Amino acid sequence: MTETSTDLFSPLDLGRYRLANRVTMAALTRQRAGTSGVPTDLHAEYYFQRASAGLVVTEGTFPSVTTRAFPGQAGIETDEQAAGWRRVAERVHEGGGVLFMQIMHGGRVSHPNLLEGQQPEAPSALEWGGQVHTFDGKQDAPVPRALEAEEMPRIVEQFRAAARRAVDAGLDGVEIHGANGYLLHEFLSPVSNTRDDDYGGSPRNRYRLVEEVVRAVAADIGADRTALRLSPEHNIQGVIEEDRADTLATFGGLLDALSDLNLAYVSLLHKDAASDDADSLPAELARRARANGATRVIANTGFGHVTDLDEANALMALPHVDAVAVGRQLIANPDLVLRWREGLELNTPDAATFYAPGAEGYTDYPFAGAPDA
Repeated sequence: MTETSTDLFSPLDLGRYRLANRVTMAALTRQRAGTSGVPTDLHAEYYFQRASAGLVVTEGTFPSVTTRAFPGQAGIETDEQAAGWRRVAERVHEGGGVLFMQIMHGGRVSHPNLLEGQQPEAPSALEWGGQVHTFDGKQDAPVPRALEAEEMPRIVEQFRAAARRAVDAGLDGVEIHGANGYLLHEFLSPVSNTRDDDYGGSPRNRYRLVEEVVRAVAADIGADRTALRLSPEHNIQGVIEEDRADTLATFGGLLDALSDLNLAYVSLLHKDAASDDADSLPAELARRARANGATRVIANTGFGHVTDLDEANALMALPHVDAVAVGRQLIANPDLVLRWREGLELNTPDAATFYAPGAEGYTDYPFAGAPDA
């Protein structure tokens, strides 16, 4: 790796792109795409406003309506959805930004109400005990259908085809969602994956599908436009990882297996991501992700956690971190990079409007220097 500076505002070569800074926008659920899953001009404006982040990652986007995880989720299955994303990509590029799409399969964290009547699918027929936001309000998550081994190529193809449609629509790359308790993460945990075939049991078998998905996507669009998000020990939505040795064998094994690809980046979400303990799990996984000398590591300290400037700088001080993922601060401050760099006052995120329809709490946060700022 050629960069010597770890300054938050210094450029970074990532895959085939040069980022203007190391503040990256995490994938953020915003639920503005209605029942059609088609991104609108409102999406285009929202992402354009935040194009000064070094890298912008879209909200989790479904590759097929039968993989949708929440109401208002955007898709990349149809020509109309792809056309909507093309408008988004054009605006982000007008703003000088780099745009990756996060592609996600909701797995068992879904409901027939979201899936046009289809049953959610998962590694094993195990309910996770939570509730799902549907088009008709919160409902108990049903017991999912266990995927047959013969269906795995279909899952791989859904991700590959979605990635191809994304880059054909003008996006710069894709981030495969292997985190947060959704389908690919469900395969990684021995609690949510109790299979006894080639896709369950040992750590190698449990990460097999994730590896197949990433390799298929990289083979189609290029590994330098392909990324992976992981959240080991997140213990969310019924995906539990409490055996440190097993978790290291699973996630470390996966990263070792993918090392030859030279992926653009791996995004690692872990509550201890900012720890300076060189022997911690996130530090070890980050080192293994970066071992090929090309793959970058984007660090994220937690789901729903507000990353402030001090924490971002602490992350950048770690030798195994190349960039920082930021969520809520970028929701409320589209010009966050400028505000952090210049020490300007920040807007406060309004959680009540995170998932509301329309522009309120989406595109109406003021920029620094605006009359309402």
